[in-house]
Amino acid sequence: MTIKVGDRIPSATLMQMKDGAPRPVKTDELFAGKKVVVFALPGAFTPTCSAKHLPGFVQHASEVKDKGVDTIACLSVNDAFVMGAWGSAQNVGDKVMMLADGNGDFTKSLGLEMDAIKFGMGTRSQRYSMLVDNGIVKQLNVEEPGAFSVSSAEHMLKSL
Repeated sequence: MTIKVGDRIPSATLMQMKDGAPRPVKTDELFAGKKVVVFALPGAFTPTCSAKHLPGFVQHASEVKDKGVDTIACLSVNDAFVMGAWGSAQNVGDKVMMLADGNGDFTKSLGLEMDAIKFGMGTRSQRYSMLVDNGIVKQLNVEEPGAFSVSSAEHMLKSL
């Protein structure tokens, strides 16, 4: 079943590159007492993700945070090393938290996985964005396959 507005984010452990090593990030701690914008995408270094999705949130990070958002997090079913390298390549800095869901367990618990086997990518995340307030989903914007509009930084900014 897919997570929906009003649901609590499930407990999980994601990974983030910090000081040259993968470090655990517990969702219970990430979302506790904060407003967090999460956007997820099929894969680091992929065309739409690299040309539009991540750059949009980097470009609009200060505007999103000015609307009361504490953290912006990018999530993908990739490992922490790939997410760290992609964040560096995209000059993310501290604007966006680059989170790895290496085995896709968190993505599956949300019901937002995507079968990308025919593309040689295995199971990945659907493209989406969501606003989470103190662990509760307040907005969920899931893209139709192949689309890129409702999960964009611009769309999120308008809806905050």
